Amino acid sequence: MEDVITIDPETTDVDLNHGRIGKIENLEPLVKLERLYLRWNLIKKIENLDHLTNLQELELYDNQITELENLENLTSLEILDVSFNRLHKIKNLDQLVQLRKLYLCANKITNIENLDSLTNLTMLELGDNRIRKIQNLDALVNLTHLYLGKNKICKIENLEKLVKLECLSLQSNRIVKLENLENLRNLTELYVSENGIEKLENLENNLLIETLDVAKNRIKLIENVGHLDNLEEFWLNDNGVSDWNCVNVLAENKKLATVYLERNPIASDATYRNKLKLAVPWLKKIDATLCR
Repeated sequence: MEDVITIDPETTDVDLNHGRIGKIENLEPLVKLERLYLRWNLIKKIENLDHLTNLQELELYDNQITELENLENLTSLEILDVSFNRLHKIKNLDQLVQLRKLYLCANKITNIENLDSLTNLTMLELGDNRIRKIQNLDALVNLTHLYLGKNKICKIENLEKLVKLECLSLQSNRIVKLENLENLRNLTELYVSENGIEKLENLENNLLIETLDVAKNRIKLIENVGHLDNLEEFWLNDNGVSDWNCVNVLAENKKLATVYLERNPIASDATYRNKLKLAVPWLKKIDATLCR
């Protein structure tokens, strides 16, 4: 016999995580509900939510959902998480105009599409999908955080309209060149590790960058970063830097506190840490170790 869960109809929060729930049902009385958590269940279909018009947050992380559907009445929704499901397409979100955060990572999505009405969106998570091209984002002018890591993207493009973007994550793709970032003047975090980038370049307008992660690429020289006056964390481990002279460029970055250069040719030098500290005396951490 199945367990029966009794919920106070006046409640605003319901946590049904890890409940082995196979179907969304019997929630009609909960008209005051604002937050519904259904993570780690066995749900295959989004349904029976029409009456929850006050719902602001819906979490369906790690279920078995194959389609975005039956959400049109949830016009108060601000946060929607359908990560770790079986979605192939982004669709049927047009009515969710109050949405601020949308999590769709770890699905089977191939195209960025059907997001034009979500102009209040500030965060979009599309990591770990099957996306090949950055596109159809022009309407998302309030976006501050965009996550596209672990896809099949070959080129940084079509981001010109996202002038409020502060964090851009493109790690684990197929990008070979840093480019088309000149309009992103508010960018403070840029993550492009695990790509095929060969040169540090085209960051002239990104003066607010605090964290720059270009680890696990094909970079051989530290260059074109001296103008980044706000740079605090610089991840360049697992590249091909072999010339100690180019390391001196970092002396121009007066706020630099953390540098990762391990598994570059220069890191095999027995005096590697001492040389780095001499070049940039204000460093607080080299690789994973605090400076003394």
